[in-house]
Amino acid sequence: MERKVYTEIKEIIKPEHTALIVWDVQKMLVNNIYNKEEFLKNINELIEAARNKGMPVFFTKITPLPKEFESPARKYSSGKMKFNLSQLPKEMFDLAIEPKENEITLNKNTASIFVGTNFDLMCRNAGIETIIIGGIATEIGVESTARDAVNRGFYVAVASDSSSSSDKEAHERSLQNMKKLFDVLSTEDIIKAL
Repeated sequence: MERKVYTEIKEIIKPEHTALIVWDVQKMLVNNIYNKEEFLKNINELIEAARNKGMPVFFTKITPLPKEFESPARKYSSGKMKFNLSQLPKEMFDLAIEPKENEITLNKNTASIFVGTNFDLMCRNAGIETIIIGGIATEIGVESTARDAVNRGFYVAVASDSSSSSDKEAHERSLQNMKKLFDVLSTEDIIKAL
């Protein structure tokens, strides 16, 4: 049996089969982005819209593995970042936006929500077909998760101005790359379509 292909944004992000991912809004990241005030305004509006529509909201949280259990490749990759996660105080890992009681926070160790979590299983069990994603950093976890989601058969909508980075150019390049693969929309356009 052939399944219907959604082609209109109102179908793609219909609240009944859509979840919102709020990617890594941890204090250490929010405090280092280039557009903190604009980002917080937009991501909070997007979260509120999802809540009002009864959509599942998932928060992710960088949770480093103990040093001895991390892969050499990820240790090397992490060394290219501006700050060393293992040297940050624990409170910097706290979320800058608090989830509500019925919302899920997934601790994860990679730049994809699908690696090492039960996210895929939860979505399939709940009939989720579409993922809206926003958060930090656009060019790392947002893009990695969006690409991974499409490869696993989910529709994706990236909230362009509810995503950010400490590197504005990388953020903008990432959005341009993603526009070739899936919907990249403003927060306002997503909320209107919901």
